[in-house]
Amino acid sequence: MPIRIPDALPATSILEGENIFVMTEHRAMHQDIRPLRVLLLNLMPTKIVTETQIMRKLSNTPLQIEVELLRIASHQSKNVSADHLETFYRTFDEVRDYRYDGMIITGAPVETLDFESVDYWPELVEIMDWSLTNVHSVFHVCWGAQAALYHHYGVPKRNLDEKCFGVFENRLIKPSSPLVRGFNDVSMMPHSRHSETCYEDIVANQKLEVVAYSDECGVSIAKSIDSKHFFVFGHPEYDGDTLKLEYDRDVARGLDIKVPVHYYPDDDPSKAPIVSWRAEGQLIYTNWLNYYVYQTTPYDLGAL
Repeated sequence: MPIRIPDALPATSILEGENIFVMTEHRAMHQDIRPLRVLLLNLMPTKIVTETQIMRKLSNTPLQIEVELLRIASHQSKNVSADHLETFYRTFDEVRDYRYDGMIITGAPVETLDFESVDYWPELVEIMDWSLTNVHSVFHVCWGAQAALYHHYGVPKRNLDEKCFGVFENRLIKPSSPLVRGFNDVSMMPHSRHSETCYEDIVANQKLEVVAYSDECGVSIAKSIDSKHFFVFGHPEYDGDTLKLEYDRDVARGLDIKVPVHYYPDDDPSKAPIVSWRAEGQLIYTNWLNYYVYQTTPYDLGAL
């Protein structure tokens, strides 16, 4: 899928180097079609890494997508330059009057905090409420999924005694769902989190359903029955070395961190990790865009 992003965004040169079709603003202006408008709310501190990973997943169908980057204004980012934020990101006040076909809300490293204790929680709540009327379909990742389930459906999260960290096997609970069309019966997904949303709490709400489950790390994929909201508790967008970088970082900090499971051969961090999730990691984003955004969004977004 040709994704339309600013010419100078760092992700542009990275993705072009991987032979991924990136449509520059100049070229897109000369095509007489309506692109899908997707808003990416990036809550991760490593903004450039996360925006590149997700844009890579949005790039693999024949549709044109116009991606806009959104940041939280009530929280100061420390791991990205102010110039990058000012150049490429918009604040909620700048987008609140617009409508979008799709929206992605990322995770954030705040899983152990109560939701109301997160400094930008009021602004995030305002954005999530706004998305009910201004966005056709919303895809939530990791803590973003937990936050949306809590806010929209009252589903709590629970802190884990030990970090869920590694690449875990998932079973399809609802293999007929278009969201997992093309998935193998058993698939893999990276997880890196200190909390979980329990299966029993999700299925207790008749507006929700579980799509994929892991015997080791719990629910991996869930969605709302009306297909407005999608919840992915792992990181299908992760690069092959992302878990390694997280592990090496925590070891260097002297933290008590275990080796990510099912990631290194023989769980030996001296060996190169094996990527076992790339195909399904691509499919889940492609399927969401195709079946739940492109095929169902109104041509005139004013009809939302």
